Order: sequence, then structure tokens, then C-alpha cells
Amino acid sequence: MNFPVVSFIVFTPILAGMLILLIPKDRKNEVRVTALAAAVVALVLSIWVYFSYDTSLGGYQFIERYDWLPMLGISYVVGVDGMNAPLVLLTGVVMFTGVLISWGIEDRPREFFAFLFILASGVFGVFVAQDLFMLFFFYEIAVFPMYLLISIWGWVQTREYAAMKLTLYLFIGSVVALVGALAMYFQAGLNSFNMFDLSLAQQAGAFDVSYSLPGWLAAIFNTETISFETLVFPFVFLGFAVLGGIFPFHNWSPDGHVAAPTAVSMFHAGVLMKLGAFAALRVGIMLLPEGAYTWRWVILGLALVNVVYGAFIAMVQTDFKYVIGFSSVSHMGLVMLGFATLTREGLIGAGLQMFSHGVMTALFFAVVGMVYDRAHTREINELGGFSKKMPWVAVAFIIGGLVSMGMPGLSGFVAEFPIFMGVWQVKPLVAIIASISIVITASYIIRIIGKVFFGKMPEHFEHHIDDVRVIDKVALVVLCAIMVTIGIYPSIMSTLVASGAERILLLFGGA
Repeated sequence: MNFPVVSFIVFTPILAGMLILLIPKDRKNEVRVTALAAAVVALVLSIWVYFSYDTSLGGYQFIERYDWLPMLGISYVVGVDGMNAPLVLLTGVVMFTGVLISWGIEDRPREFFAFLFILASGVFGVFVAQDLFMLFFFYEIAVFPMYLLISIWGWVQTREYAAMKLTLYLFIGSVVALVGALAMYFQAGLNSFNMFDLSLAQQAGAFDVSYSLPGWLAAIFNTETISFETLVFPFVFLGFAVLGGIFPFHNWSPDGHVAAPTAVSMFHAGVLMKLGAFAALRVGIMLLPEGAYTWRWVILGLALVNVVYGAFIAMVQTDFKYVIGFSSVSHMGLVMLGFATLTREGLIGAGLQMFSHGVMTALFFAVVGMVYDRAHTREINELGGFSKKMPWVAVAFIIGGLVSMGMPGLSGFVAEFPIFMGVWQVKPLVAIIASISIVITASYIIRIIGKVFFGKMPEHFEHHIDDVRVIDKVALVVLCAIMVTIGIYPSIMSTLVASGAERILLLFGGA
């Protein structure tokens, strides 16, 4: 029997979380060491899976299956392909660096790390799940701890409001997506939630049915019938895309970012938003390709609003975290743009952007957390000159800022350029409008660098701002090194993502 590496990745965090809860609450150092050990194990296994994936074979690998409830067609099926392997690695990286950044937490660290690791298991599970029921199961596991992590350890002024807003948006989105998932389950008639089986059923014509539209709808859409896939696709895609921050269901995200503690913000922007985008791709686009092709112009339009609107709103924010929060909305719009193109370049760019943006925002929120812990304010106008006291943080933010702007030689360029190429192939005007976001992004990133790190330091900060700890520097170096490595040597990831993109294109008669 082969070593079940994927299952070990999924369940290591949640088992570690349970173990941490058994440690006496006064042994905080033991809690931290246990959390770090679990994070290292998950990261090492994620790296192993990533570099062991055979791109020449393609498809799903490391597949594990256990028929859990056969009478209901529910199975535990996991596996990785070119699209989700980078996201598994991303989760491992964010989990590891999040533990390092949270090393100094004194308020109930045992419970904090336990909930954080439950969240990590849910995220891992969604990325690797090949069964619709299990995907939803892990999805809810990922969402539930977010409420507790924000409402208990978040920013006092807004934590309860932000936690409830986030939870309501995401649960409502998941219910909408569940409606579409159940429709596919019953329409396929296989008594199976296995997504391999559902995909084969789709290709065999199980979803080739149409429904009559009422007269008023027929007049609006200029057609008397609507196909099953066209009807169901918006439920599935938009239900999951809520978590991806798609317009107009995005405003939960910046509020959640602002209220969350640093490590949770890193998870929130770094991997949780990618979870929504990936689920929209895996369940919506890959299981309902006809519906995706029909609705892609709508997705393209909504994503374009994300890209431009998010950048403009970020530009006028004065709160450091809100800037990064709306920046995430803009950059996640680029992911959706890549999906909507249904081209090789667009899909490759979207896959790379999910990873690059995940690392970048994890770095950004780590920096914001380090600044806030010392200055006790996030107002950009009240900060200045922090490069004198925190040079490592300043350099890290500059590197992250250059990634955000899509500068060549860094991961942001490798991810964003293919997206714009893909968009140009299907709608040049959209590509031109979306490119405005690059200029806007450059403006607010340069403003932050100039004001926060190189402006005049207020007198009351001069004598009590200290440099970050060694453990914080390790986290910053890891995140920066990843972005630089992918920028200089893009084939380390682009080849893998391309194998996943080509498999998706086969569903549309391409590649």
C-alpha cells in the first residue's frame, strides 16, 4: 500500500490542534513548539507532493479512496493535479509562516493554534477533495473557525461585526452552491458525489436537458428554453466565488481582514479566498463546461469590476489593512478574469496568480501586523520612517509591493502577464481597461512605501519602536524567497499549472 501522503497533509493540522488542546494552558512554549512542529510536517509533506508530481503523466495523482457512505454515494476521495498542487503548497507555506508570526500570542495560544489548525485542515481538504460532499464538508470546516478566530482574537472595535458578516456571507454562498451541487447529483442519476463520475456523466450527455422558460423570461433572454448547465452554473460558480471576493459579494472581505489577527488575515487573504476561486473552478467550470462557456461574459464583466474598482478603493484608504484588503479584491479579480477567458494562457495565469497572490498577501499582512504591534495604529498618515527601526520589514514590503505591481523578475509578472494575454485573445478592450489597475496599484503601493517606511518618523515613535524578532525575519525571508524564485525560475511552477490548464481545456474541445 502506498503511503497516504495527501491524507496526512489534510489531517495533520486537525490532529495537532486536538493534541494542543490537551497541553496544560500554562505551558505556552510547549503549545508553540507543538504548533511549529505540526506546521513543519504539513509543509514538508506539501513540498514532497509538489515536487513528486509527474507533469509528463498529468491528470490526478496520489489518489486515495474510501467508500464512506456507499448507500448515499459519499466517498472519501482525494488527489492532486496541476491546479491544486500549488495551492496545497501555498497552504503549507502560509501555515508555517503564520505560526512563526503568531509566536508572541499570549491570549490563550492553545485555543488559537487549535482553531487555526482546524481551519488549515479544512482548506487542505477542499483543495484535494474529489467528492462533492467531502468538498462541502471541508468547506464548512474551513469557514467555521474563522468566526471564532476573528470574534475572540480580532480587533476589539469591529471583530464581532466583521466575524458575523463574514460568516453570513460565506454560509449563504455555500448554501447557494449546494443547491447547484445537489442538482448535478440528482441529474447525473449515478447515486454518487464522486466528481470523476460526475464529469464522465457530463461528457456522456447526462446534463443535456433543457427546460422551458416562462414567457417573460423568454422575452428577456430571447430564447424559449434553457439548458441544465446554463441554469445551474450561476448557482455553483457564484456560490463559491463569494468566498473568492467576486463583485458585488466582496465587501465582507476587507472588513474581515481588518478585524482578524495577523495570522488569520494571512490565512484569510492567502488561502481562504483561493479556496473560493478554486472551488468555483473545480465544481463550476470543470463539471459544467457548457454553462461556463455561456456565462463567461458575465464572469468577465464582474471580474473586470473587481480589478478596477478594488484598485481605486484601495488607493483612497487610510487604514493600512484596508488598503491590502481592497488590493486583494482587485488581485482576485485577475484570477476570475483568467478563468473567464477559457484560454490556455488565461488559465495558467489564474493558477499562478492564486499562488503568487497568496504568498504576497500573507507577506503584506505579516508586515502590517508587525507595524501595528509596535505602533498600535494602522493609520498611514500617523506612521513614518519605520525603515530606520525595521529595515527587514521595509525591504520585505518593497519586494511584496513590486510583486503586486507585476514587475518582471518576480512572481507577480509571471502570473499577471499570461492573464492579460488570455484576456486580450477574447476581449482586447477588457484587457486595456483592466490594465488601469496596474497604474493604480503602483500609486498606492508607492504611497505606502514613501509614507510608512521612508517618511519622517513621529517623535513619539523614536524611542520605543524595536526591530522584529529573528523568528519574524525567518517568515519574511521565506515568503520573499518564494516570490523571487518563481519570478526568476517560473518553470518551477508554470509547467505544473500548464498540465492542469490543458486538462481543463480538453473539456472545451481544446488542447
